[in-house]
Amino acid sequence: MHPQRRMQYLEAIGIDLWVARRDSGARAAAPDPSPAPAETAARWEALRSEVLKCTRCPLHITRTQGVFGVGPSRADWLVIGEAPGAEEDRRGEPFVGAAGQLLDAMLRAIGLDRRTNVYIANVLKSRPPGNRDPRPEEVAACLPYLVRQIALLQPKIMLAVGRIAAQNLLATGVPLGRLRGQVHRFGELNTPLVVTYHPAYLLRTPADKRKAWEDLKFARSVYQQRAKRSD
Repeated sequence: MHPQRRMQYLEAIGIDLWVARRDSGARAAAPDPSPAPAETAARWEALRSEVLKCTRCPLHITRTQGVFGVGPSRADWLVIGEAPGAEEDRRGEPFVGAAGQLLDAMLRAIGLDRRTNVYIANVLKSRPPGNRDPRPEEVAACLPYLVRQIALLQPKIMLAVGRIAAQNLLATGVPLGRLRGQVHRFGELNTPLVVTYHPAYLLRTPADKRKAWEDLKFARSVYQQRAKRSD
């Protein structure tokens, strides 16, 4: 990744980590694991309201609505894609349509469901016109929202689906194929992050579904090992 782009991503994360700690009620050394439910709900709603009204980048002009995320406000798993598509922009929920159906099937295979035990979000909250790749300045404007979601959620594992999500979260230009099969770390909480293919790619390239299944099993093993250590 170009040094200037890397700095934009890192600055976007660094600047908003203070905001994330403030909004989540977390201390730098020891985040509060169990804020009051009403307080947590209020923080989620305030953040959602910010996203829906956001004008940080020009994408707010062309979008139908901001796409915040879906799932319980506390979940061990966080799945992150790149940006809303046309159907997501219309419905206000990430990963719907054919790619969303495939993602749901993939998650069900390892015991996850977006309504009960996994949270799903995107790096960008607004749809880029024509589903083009996000621009660096758009990521820099929007990534702080995701950082704050992560601070509130406090997931035990993150699953980045697709090259763009993985490269932006890890601030790298390394190809997706070289990012797969290893445990990366994200943020001050050092959250484990595993990389796999985007469901839309798998719809176009079904031969790689087997590789995606291996990624999911790997992520599940990473999660289980972490859960066992915390028991």
